[in-house]
Amino acid sequence: MWKNKNVWILLTGDFIAGLGLWLGIIGNLEFIQDKVPSDFLKSIILASGPLAGIIVGPLAGRITDQTNKKMVMLIAGFLRIVSVIFMLIAIQTGSVWWMVIFLICTHVSAAFYFPALQAAIPLIVDEKDLLQLNGIYMNVSTLSRIFGTAVAGIFLIIMSLSMLYAVSLVAYLGLFILTCFLSIDETKEKQTSKEANSGKTGFKELFPVIKGLPIVFMTLWMTLIPLLFIGGFNLMVINISELQNSSAIKGWLYTAEGLAFMIGAFFVKQIRQKISSYSILFACSFMIGLSHLFLYLADIPIIAVFAFILFGFSVGCFFPTAATIFQTKVPKSYHGRFFSFRNMLDSLIFQVILLITGFLLDSIGLQLMNVLFGSLSIAMTAAFYAKYRQLRANSQQKE
Repeated sequence: MWKNKNVWILLTGDFIAGLGLWLGIIGNLEFIQDKVPSDFLKSIILASGPLAGIIVGPLAGRITDQTNKKMVMLIAGFLRIVSVIFMLIAIQTGSVWWMVIFLICTHVSAAFYFPALQAAIPLIVDEKDLLQLNGIYMNVSTLSRIFGTAVAGIFLIIMSLSMLYAVSLVAYLGLFILTCFLSIDETKEKQTSKEANSGKTGFKELFPVIKGLPIVFMTLWMTLIPLLFIGGFNLMVINISELQNSSAIKGWLYTAEGLAFMIGAFFVKQIRQKISSYSILFACSFMIGLSHLFLYLADIPIIAVFAFILFGFSVGCFFPTAATIFQTKVPKSYHGRFFSFRNMLDSLIFQVILLITGFLLDSIGLQLMNVLFGSLSIAMTAAFYAKYRQLRANSQQKE
């Protein structure tokens, strides 16, 4: 796998893209904080980008399945470069409307780029290497998040906001150039894709395929469990900081979760050699529920840090495993639409959980909210496990 130049291009490109993304996110917050006094208006402006990504999701999935995936990634990369120019105009003019255009273009680009990337991964490595590559890919994304936010904070001190976006622009140009060197053999996939997509236009044809694959359908629903934690991640960190009356705990929680995530994603292949993918999913889902329950004692620093370590390790194993199941069980001719649908679903659920988390933090507080979420996660895990055993029993009877 490591001798495959495509692997190195994708990993290096993702790291560069991640740096540019997080530089842009920190820059967005700095710009909007200065220009928009209302928190409600800030939330509306920031929500405009994800909403645009959800709207174009079906189109992105269809085009990814019907078109050369490298070409989709290149066009999405070009749109991302153009979007930074809009943000530079926003800074020069002080206009929030240009920033809205920047956000829309960025998320539309992501709506095309990431399904194409996920669909390309099974085409560049053997199936036996998928789990390892998914784990490494997620580690690279985590590193770019940690490094990107740290660098952005330093850059904002030593340079102007325009220069920060100029650095982001250079990063996106680097990604575009690297993508040009990708060589993906899609000859067989184009044929099967034409057969599978003849007369088909979008998600309407995808849903029967998902329903016909009970394991995929169940795994898709199981991704709700880590999202219960991820959706309110930042709000929980803020509340834990206030509960402990400590600003330093924020850094400890982010660092602990990030490092634990990378360890989980790194060792998931070794774990997979001893137990099945589905056992990993159920065990990780249960541990995510436990991490919520531990936060009932969030006023104790060491318990709070341990809960975030447990969560980080769990999702570090969970997401590469789930991604591998999707890539191997869903027919490749539907990969573009499937990963586009999954990205849309994750984005929508994330926003809903964020709102629910804010409401529960105001109404019942951090500790009771985590007891509720933890109990719900464990109950969902038990229900999915019972369903899995039923599916396996039915499969054995047919054999």
